[in-house]
Amino acid sequence: MAHSHSHNHHHTKNKKALLISFFIIASFVIVVFIGGLLTNSLTLLSDAGHMLSDALSLGIGLLAFKLGEKAVNSRMTYGYRRLEILAALFNGILLVGIALVIIYEALQRFANPQEISSLGMLAVAVCGAIINIIVAFILTRGDTSENINLRAAFMHVIGDLLGSVGAIVASILILLFGWSIADPIASLLISIIILRNGIEITTISFHVLMEGIPMNMDVKEIREALLKIQGVIGIHDFHVWSITSDFPAVSCHLEIVRNEHDKVIKDALKILHDEFHIEHATIQVERVSAKLEEYEHHRCNSFT
Repeated sequence: MAHSHSHNHHHTKNKKALLISFFIIASFVIVVFIGGLLTNSLTLLSDAGHMLSDALSLGIGLLAFKLGEKAVNSRMTYGYRRLEILAALFNGILLVGIALVIIYEALQRFANPQEISSLGMLAVAVCGAIINIIVAFILTRGDTSENINLRAAFMHVIGDLLGSVGAIVASILILLFGWSIADPIASLLISIIILRNGIEITTISFHVLMEGIPMNMDVKEIREALLKIQGVIGIHDFHVWSITSDFPAVSCHLEIVRNEHDKVIKDALKILHDEFHIEHATIQVERVSAKLEEYEHHRCNSFT
């Protein structure tokens, strides 16, 4: 049996991106919230609420990274890396909750439109958009494609950016045409986007926690690649899952017909690493003498 465990997750870069983004977002939440109160804009208040969830998301993400650095011990043989997934799950549920609150408030304002200070709303919304663009850029310097925690934070910020854009559009409509109903319409559209992102993050996090197959992997291709190894005649107890978002793992038993255990293991680990970017694998090799004749017959037919 062999075990391979060597991975580089750009951990430091991801943590730095979260830290800088956290301080920027947290410092601007108060500005947007006060702006929403002064202008009486539900769109800005919803934007402030979303930015608060961003700050919480980033803070929880930082905590997950920090705790994830704790060493493996006898009780936690994988360490605390899965706290990252729990943080992402929390973020997803938080997004769903915020979206539902905004939808409720928007529906209330449809029935009772309120006067809004459009010029102040526009100024705050523009500043919010600029801040979110800066933070989104910082987060893209990390590994948003593979790290679900960083991706959750990024999606928070993108949703917030869309909220700022919606607030800009709504404030312009109110300023030019006096359409105060544009405010609840914009907040309603924003909340739908937030709800969608929240459901997606929650679903992905739950999938990882249930040790489902990594969404960017084709298990059939992995199985077929391992079965093509010289001397391998079968495979069983085959499992593919994720320890955390960017930490896929494989375990399996390979059936062989010759005493080439070391070579088969080496070939299998190389295929998993080079073709599928899997660096954590546990492979057991079993010699099955009864299948030798079948294997030789299969090889002869493949050359005729």
